[in-house]
Amino acid sequence: MRLLLVEDERALSHALVNMFEKEKIEVTACYDGREGLEYALSGAFDIILLDVLMPKMNGFDVLKEIRKHKITTPVLMLTALSGESDKVKGLDLGADDYLAKPFGFQELMARVRALMRRGQSTLAIDNKLSYGNTELDLTNSVLRANGKEVQLSAKELGIVKFFFERSDFVGNKEEIITRVWGLDNDFLSNNLEVYISFIRKKLGFVGADFTIESLRGIGYKLSKK
Repeated sequence: MRLLLVEDERALSHALVNMFEKEKIEVTACYDGREGLEYALSGAFDIILLDVLMPKMNGFDVLKEIRKHKITTPVLMLTALSGESDKVKGLDLGADDYLAKPFGFQELMARVRALMRRGQSTLAIDNKLSYGNTELDLTNSVLRANGKEVQLSAKELGIVKFFFERSDFVGNKEEIITRVWGLDNDFLSNNLEVYISFIRKKLGFVGADFTIESLRGIGYKLSKK
């Protein structure tokens, strides 16, 4: 499990990181809202723990931007604001759960496990995406159309999933690389075109009625033939 912890109280953050690591959970910690948003938009995490009162950008605004960009990662709000109106605001903005400070680590872990189970159940039910005449099977990493199917590599799956979830969206190279390879990578942006080329060939093989179009100096988008 990869967990993003966005918490400006460094003593609390360090304590939580140590506890999560003892549970064999990989944690990335950041200490202000803008940095937290940058990491969250990578889509590289299974769970996001998000404080509300933070410098540079508060947690409510971070959450709003996360959902605006169609990032569906479960978000657990951590905050000293325990009033009902604050909880309602967070949930209305797309938070999946809300935990008021102070809290115990065991309760926090129970809520994290519950969010993970919820996410896995959703995937088990809704494990297919589609665009045009083509279906993407997330469970088996397969593209299907016209009675044909073709296997995708892990990175190809990540790229196709990125576009299927944003069918009317133009993705630039940096955003796609961050989404699929994560923030900490040495992947060369020019190599992305190689993966896009492989995917175009596979779309052609199954007879998809669209392709991935290159927009010079801008990025890529799905384009109907």
